[in-house]
Amino acid sequence: MIQLAVVASAAILTAIDQMLKIWILENLAGQPSRLLIPGLLQLTYVENRGAAFGIFQGKTGLLSVLTGIVLLAVLIAVLMGKFKNRFLLCCISLILAGGVGNLIDRVSRGFVVDYLDISPLFSFPVFNFADCCVVVGTILLLIYLLFFEGRQNLQGTTQPDTDTEDTGGPENDGQ
Repeated sequence: MIQLAVVASAAILTAIDQMLKIWILENLAGQPSRLLIPGLLQLTYVENRGAAFGIFQGKTGLLSVLTGIVLLAVLIAVLMGKFKNRFLLCCISLILAGGVGNLIDRVSRGFVVDYLDISPLFSFPVFNFADCCVVVGTILLLIYLLFFEGRQNLQGTTQPDTDTEDTGGPENDGQ
């Protein structure tokens, strides 16, 4: 059952996210940043009490409720089999994992643990593995919707059977 695979993969990715955050809390909270890849990536502990890019600061309760409602609706739709395409289901699995990972933080800690810092490369907010899941899942979802979903619908349609012979196209309008 593909729906259970979606839920299982989202659960595994959520567990990875939470293990990384626990490690960060135990090893980096209150510490200076740790350089991982010179000029590209460092680990920097940040408590994000808002949403992406620091918006909605201090609105943890509202963000938790809204995120929970959306995630529950998507999960119910997945379990009811509303989505059939495997690529689409992979996108949804990534988005669910990231959403649940950050929701766990908001509910249990009152903030989201962020730690991936690419500021040595260019100025960008610190983020986490769950954010990566949401962003990658969303980008893949957009690619699917823009380039594949419409084509599948067009290819899935069939011409009605007729007893008349095909006359070669629109230039011969039935005469």
